[in-house]
Amino acid sequence: MPDRSIPDRPDLEQYRKQAKELLHSARAGDPDALVRIRKHHPRAHEPTSGELQHHKLADAQLVIAREHGFASWPAFQKQVEHLRMMRSVKLHEAPADAFIKVACVDRQGWHGGGTLEHAQALLAQYPEIVKANICCAAVLGDEAAVRNWLARDRELAVAKGGPHGWDALTYLCFSHFLRIDKARSEKIAACARALLERGANANTGWMEEIDTPPRKIIESAIYGAAGIAQSVAVTQVLLEFGADPNDEETPYHVTETYDNDVLKVLLRSGRLNERSLATVAMRKCDWHDDAGLLLALEHGADPNFMTVWKHTPLHQSIRRDNGLVMIEQLLDHGADPLIENALDGRNAFQMAAYHGRADILDAFDGRGFTCDMKGMDAVVAACARGDRGAAQALLDGSPDLRAQFEAMGGILLARFAGAGNDAGVRTLIALGVSPNAVWALGGGYWDLAPGSTALHVAAWRANHQVVATLIAAGSDVNARDARDRTALQLAVKACTDSYWKVE
Repeated sequence: MPDRSIPDRPDLEQYRKQAKELLHSARAGDPDALVRIRKHHPRAHEPTSGELQHHKLADAQLVIAREHGFASWPAFQKQVEHLRMMRSVKLHEAPADAFIKVACVDRQGWHGGGTLEHAQALLAQYPEIVKANICCAAVLGDEAAVRNWLARDRELAVAKGGPHGWDALTYLCFSHFLRIDKARSEKIAACARALLERGANANTGWMEEIDTPPRKIIESAIYGAAGIAQSVAVTQVLLEFGADPNDEETPYHVTETYDNDVLKVLLRSGRLNERSLATVAMRKCDWHDDAGLLLALEHGADPNFMTVWKHTPLHQSIRRDNGLVMIEQLLDHGADPLIENALDGRNAFQMAAYHGRADILDAFDGRGFTCDMKGMDAVVAACARGDRGAAQALLDGSPDLRAQFEAMGGILLARFAGAGNDAGVRTLIALGVSPNAVWALGGGYWDLAPGSTALHVAAWRANHQVVATLIAAGSDVNARDARDRTALQLAVKACTDSYWKVE
């Protein structure tokens, strides 16, 4: 029997506040708070005051959840949200509108998130939803119902309505059923075809406001089908009826998988323009997807196209520490390492050096490219190649270079460690960079916190030889980053909870 029950009108924000108050009280030594934690937290039967200081809000939330009979805070949160939704339907909202809201993307959140749980609960509670309107029928993939609605009123193919003021094809393309319930794909595609045959616009969608200062972009139907749902069937139907995939979202998000079936449909359609093809190539570099990158290049992606992000695909491949196979693919398709990026003016030679990528520098040399690097660029390139003598000579000849080198020692050591460049790491340390130097800003792409040391980086990215080198050089194994994590914690996380593809 749970210690506490959820009221008829639960408020998730109140529970969040209760968790914060519980954590604060426990840290202050409040007896009642300590009893609650000892009883319900699996790792806190007899917490000491020191241990409590390391407890986080998530620990207090877990206690709140377990007091109410739930194994985790996410499970408790889902139930609270479900109860709130069901109460809202009873008091204020038509079941069909409530269903469409929870069956389609969250306009305020991540479009690729959400489950079918709430939608299925509403269907069970209100089975009449299935026949409520054409939008519900389209979302559920009921072709017969969609065609019946259209037979009664052809204008329903383009009519806007429902909770978001969208047309039926937009609801269909942005539904969780299309993304999650793959068994419905062909049925939903048949509904899309029925709508399009009766006049629905293949380039329909809804307008979203993004960026600062704000601007509006279209969240197109093909973005929903291809970029979010990754639906081959619906994407093919939309393209057949003239959908244009060159919006800001579709080329960017269709790449977010290693299953490239939908991407192949878009590429083979010949509809992607130069900008979109370069976006696909850039994003496949983000995903370390050599097969996806090759597909883009073989269908005309220009490796020298300067994207809106101020880098070419080759630049991006270096920034993301892609394996050499992807660099070679870009070079095979005409990438020019001497093109300067539009962010800081560095070319691919310079970028490779500052990322500790001696292998990339060698690849450029092997193809006959040359770059006469001077000053700090030359120092860093020598370090990347493990040429201590050349780097030392340059530093000895210029106090200014020495000062610059010392100032950037932390970021260089971290990047070299991340690239697995053991010879480069040894060279930097031999030239005076402390093995405990920190990467002040950290690296968001790699989920590395500010204040990370090179040991944090090497441990997280499983560069074992570099880890051994840093420890032998005196790197502090107990150093903590800005998120209070040690290198050991990151090494364990890398073994159990890493999303990086191993090349």
